[in-house]
Amino acid sequence: MGDFVKLDPLLHSELRLAVMSTLLSLEEADFVYLREATGATAGNLSVQLDKLSEAGYITVEKGFVGRKPRTVCRITQKGRGAFAEYVEALKSYLH
Repeated sequence: MGDFVKLDPLLHSELRLAVMSTLLSLEEADFVYLREATGATAGNLSVQLDKLSEAGYITVEKGFVGRKPRTVCRITQKGRGAFAEYVEALKSYLH
């Protein structure tokens, strides 16, 4: 494994990668949308969102719409940069 770039372990997870890919193409996405888009369980998605949030890759905003709780996620500049680096690192494996 000489010239291979190390892949970001935080993004090298199917579910976290799916969340980041979804958020890259949207301004924001709520928890229900992300759960449906990824097919993840609520518990697993919640854990993965916490990990991405702790790394500063996404912001998680909890609020209410009427009486219903709503969690909205947005990708950060740091998250966009990390995703771009991840894609470039993957490309290095293809050459």
